[in-house]
Amino acid sequence: MLKLSILDQSTAAAGRGQDQAIRETLALAEQAEALGYHRFWVSEHHNHDSIVGTAPEILMAAIAARTSRIRIGSAGVMLPHYNALKVAEQFRVLDALAPGRIDIGVGRAPGADRRTAYALNPHAHMSEADEFPAQVRDLEGWLAGYTPAEGDPRHGIRALPQSPTKPDLWMLGSSNYGAQLAAHFGLPYSFAYFITDGRGADEALEIYRRYFKPSQALARPLSSVCVWALAAETRAEAEHQFMTRARWRQARDRGELLALQTPEAALAYDYTPAERAKLERDRQQALIGTPAELGARLRKLAAELQVEELVILTWTHDPAVKLKSYQLLAREFNLAGS
Repeated sequence: MLKLSILDQSTAAAGRGQDQAIRETLALAEQAEALGYHRFWVSEHHNHDSIVGTAPEILMAAIAARTSRIRIGSAGVMLPHYNALKVAEQFRVLDALAPGRIDIGVGRAPGADRRTAYALNPHAHMSEADEFPAQVRDLEGWLAGYTPAEGDPRHGIRALPQSPTKPDLWMLGSSNYGAQLAAHFGLPYSFAYFITDGRGADEALEIYRRYFKPSQALARPLSSVCVWALAAETRAEAEHQFMTRARWRQARDRGELLALQTPEAALAYDYTPAERAKLERDRQQALIGTPAELGARLRKLAAELQVEELVILTWTHDPAVKLKSYQLLAREFNLAGS
């Protein structure tokens, strides 16, 4: 059975404080559990005026305190900014707060511009070799309760607290690199379909399945894709609410990272003819519509990509509109709480 999950990015909205976005994420997590969604992931971005979730591990702790069933995760921790031991310790603490419910999705992208990435870790650029695979190896070991092998100066060091359960490590990506790494380590893999508008998804997932090596954590490939989608009672309403994201993408393409605008403000903007043409292409390709329309497209996509789970990302200016979309999808897919 196809599983549905949620990624929420704590998006800033015009006319509301950025701190409100964090509280809206917490409220949505509680609703997601009540609706029967499988997992709830939060993202990591820095110095980004549109996406203000900068510390997923802190946000996850707050979500853990407000939920009891739903899996909670990061999508993801941008590992090159950090030390693998410290990340392992943070997520083992999270697992102690919500035993058996913690996912740690990791990525190599900075989630920030170059200056901000440098401010987060001035030493990351000094290594000539890509240390990300070694970081993933170390993180996986420490999460599992191991210590580095004898001869390693870190031998004997463990990530505490130890417990009967451990976080599940996921590899995130929007290219073949993450798929290859996930296959090599025998990790579950989630493709960021919403970043590439689907480009490269089939190839990356095929590489992942073809080269997957069974591991102690995972006997067979396990994959998901994260898509941007929005449901509404009518197609016209879905297209209207979609204008918030369409306007943001137009600004992003010009190098502006804006707080999310209302659909009305987005419609009133003075677009160039080229921008209007692109907006129409985006609208035609977007995963939007009534629950039945969107449900059919999502099922078809999951079947084509051979994934067991879809992670749904939805941006709206009004949090009530976002919640309504998730409620409609929960009903369409007969989730347990709907």
